[in-house]
Amino acid sequence: MPEQFPTGAPARDRQLQRYLRATAPQGRDIERVGPFLATYDPTTDHPYLNYAIPDDDAEPTADDVAALIAAYAARGRVARLEYLPAAAPAVEAALLAGGLAPEARLAVMTCGAAELRTPADPPGVQLARPADAGERFAMAVAQHAAFGEPPPERDAFDDDGDDTPTGAIRILVRDVATGEIVGGGVATTPADATTEIAGIGVLASHRRRGIAAAITARLAREAFAAGVTTAFLTPGGDDAHRVYARAGFADTTEMLHLRLPEG
Repeated sequence: MPEQFPTGAPARDRQLQRYLRATAPQGRDIERVGPFLATYDPTTDHPYLNYAIPDDDAEPTADDVAALIAAYAARGRVARLEYLPAAAPAVEAALLAGGLAPEARLAVMTCGAAELRTPADPPGVQLARPADAGERFAMAVAQHAAFGEPPPERDAFDDDGDDTPTGAIRILVRDVATGEIVGGGVATTPADATTEIAGIGVLASHRRRGIAAAITARLAREAFAAGVTTAFLTPGGDDAHRVYARAGFADTTEMLHLRLPEG
């Protein structure tokens, strides 16, 4: 493991790995291939939505890796994995020998209730749960814009009910003066008392005011109040890392993404 990612307690690595295995099948087809849980999005071949996760302490053979590659190829997809190598340390070498290549090594930051820091809400904005489908959509539009992505389809937001999966938490940020929703984030549906903090996005006009750290802390606090023991996230860069550290998150392990090169 690279030195910049301190080794966390093995129990926490296994907890996060169980979370990944429990949540990856949501909305996807699944298949057991040797010591791997393979997941396939039936609607798209996008690599980030089609990936496998190894069992804890898996020791895959060359035949297991070849079977995994073949399983994804049979569905018109490229073999790809996302997992915590500390929970399955023998897997990386087997995958590399089978032709896969590292795609990314990501710091994983975690936080428990005792480590959480709760900064005051920045002046001029209000943090709240979306009240209806319109606010959920406006929050998603702001998040997509914050990440430089096109807006989502309005039809994905049901006027008759919350599109948030049971147990997930959404927090939006509203500019008090204008009423505009300028950002938000989500704590995903818990599994094994674990949630992922994701989608923290704030419009450029409202950045560097402590808003992202406030969203992160609010999501974690509400998740802990609902029974979650561990919140985790993967920062997208140094700036994001500093934001999450202000809310009490700290590097404890790493996540590894590997993929079969195309061509």
